[in-house]
Amino acid sequence: MEFRDKQAIYLQIVEYVCEQILLGNWQTGNKILSIRDLAIYMEVTPNTIQRTYDFLQQKQIITNRRGVGYFLEEEGMQRVLAYRRELFLENELPLMFRNMHLLKIGSEEVNRRFEEYINQNYKDK
Repeated sequence: MEFRDKQAIYLQIVEYVCEQILLGNWQTGNKILSIRDLAIYMEVTPNTIQRTYDFLQQKQIITNRRGVGYFLEEEGMQRVLAYRRELFLENELPLMFRNMHLLKIGSEEVNRRFEEYINQNYKDK
């Protein structure tokens, strides 16, 4: 994974984990990668993954079963959706609106392109 400079690495890994959950690759009730295994996969230190998992536990997305490992919480998918929606609406959408205004791009064009994107990338999958 290539990390961005302007955001903490553990938060970028939080994004990765959330994406895995949203894509259905990590299922509710299933054991997720151990700290060590994810650290190897992401090519970071175990301390970075520990910080990632601590953050996700605080958000009640994952839970640690001592001696067994980490698991996706029952409500983990809904909590990921809520968390990611909040981040998008607060951080990314205002920037998008600003650029739309500056570039004189109307919501109709955005809607059309969004529909095209969904049809090309997510239909029949």
